[in-house]
Amino acid sequence: MEKGTILIIDDEEKLRKLLARLIELEGYHVLQAPNAQKGLQILAQESAILLVISDVKLPDANGIELLGKIKTQFPLCEVIVITAYGTIQDGVKAMKLGAFDYITKGDGDEQILVTVEKAADKARLNQKVVQLESKIAQLGGNKQFSFQHILGESKAIKQAIYLAQKVAMTDSSVLIEGETGTGKELFAQAIHQASPRKDQHFVAVNCSAFPKDLLESEMFGHKKGAFTGATFDKKGLFEEAHNGTLFLDEIGEMNPDLQAKLLRVLESKNFIKTGETKPTFVNVRIIAATNRNLLQEIEKEHFRSDLYYRLSVFKIDVPSLRERKEDIALLAQHFLKYYCKLLNKSSIGFEKEVMDKLKNYTWKGNIRELRNVIERAVILAENDVITSDLLPSAMLLTPAKQGAEDSHFSLQEIEKAHILKILAQTNGNKTEAAKLLNIGLTTLYRKLEE
Repeated sequence: MEKGTILIIDDEEKLRKLLARLIELEGYHVLQAPNAQKGLQILAQESAILLVISDVKLPDANGIELLGKIKTQFPLCEVIVITAYGTIQDGVKAMKLGAFDYITKGDGDEQILVTVEKAADKARLNQKVVQLESKIAQLGGNKQFSFQHILGESKAIKQAIYLAQKVAMTDSSVLIEGETGTGKELFAQAIHQASPRKDQHFVAVNCSAFPKDLLESEMFGHKKGAFTGATFDKKGLFEEAHNGTLFLDEIGEMNPDLQAKLLRVLESKNFIKTGETKPTFVNVRIIAATNRNLLQEIEKEHFRSDLYYRLSVFKIDVPSLRERKEDIALLAQHFLKYYCKLLNKSSIGFEKEVMDKLKNYTWKGNIRELRNVIERAVILAENDVITSDLLPSAMLLTPAKQGAEDSHFSLQEIEKAHILKILAQTNGNKTEAAKLLNIGLTTLYRKLEE
């Protein structure tokens, strides 16, 4: 399977063809141009080009100047600049103009191919982001990060929105607490969009997604040669978020050593990159989020108390879906309409029993789980109504009605409702359910048959 199209611009025909052959063997389609003018013509005609590899010395242009034109006219395309006579000055200028890398001819086929692969990966990501943003815009996503996009009429969600709107116009640090899937990042985005920093970058990082050393490099960057594998200067997320907002998701997962460094940055507004001697000053607003109880983590000595109080200048609790069950119907209808449009399905409605089950389900995955359930149902739907058989098996075990009416059940009905509830919590795992019910597995099977 072809991996994409790459354009090589070089007036040395033998070297150009040799490089083209090497890249073609890696599964790419390669186009060639002997000069800048021909290269720009090809770029204008071929919209799918991922990467341009350009020589610095061309018969009709300077490769560094050509780089600037390419990044201006074709911003999604990555550019690698190659030269037989590299200079530090040209290298610095190339990187400032947006080159993916600046390499010297003769560095070795393996190094060039590794760089090509990384640049192509970044170009594919650029294209996917633009496609996604376009799709969101078509679906009316221009307001997706505003407070208007946070749906709900319950008292709990309205209180959270009220607090978020109050703090948005300030520069105070914010700590957002809530279970996984409740929409903490959506709140962070809305706070940023309602703040004076809205025209600057909103940069998000999941602290649980990186090992300690890699997370430190992601956050603060490093200088070329600072450690093995540091082949270029890397800008950290703090620098990317300069004058904007940095969102630290799952802050409770951060290593204690890195917590200490983060605290120093919050207090001094500067840090020293790995391999650097001078401090880098930044103006960044911090919004952090966690699904952990940080006060309990402090007692266990897993989280620094001084960092907690520095981050929680203003705290917002995002309610779970169980705490705002009156919003389930509204959210379900929203997701239904969204996925019908996204998947090009005609208008679909809910069977009454389905809505009852949605309202009475435990929703351990919160809004994220609800969204996934609705997407699955829309994909499976073959007519104009979502029926119970389109729901996940765990939800089919959920009683249609619970709560106040339980007091009118007979003892047998209460036992049945309890067994079904436990089965729903274990996602239909009968062995686990039997353990929780403190009965034998055969007894559980007998009661289910009854």
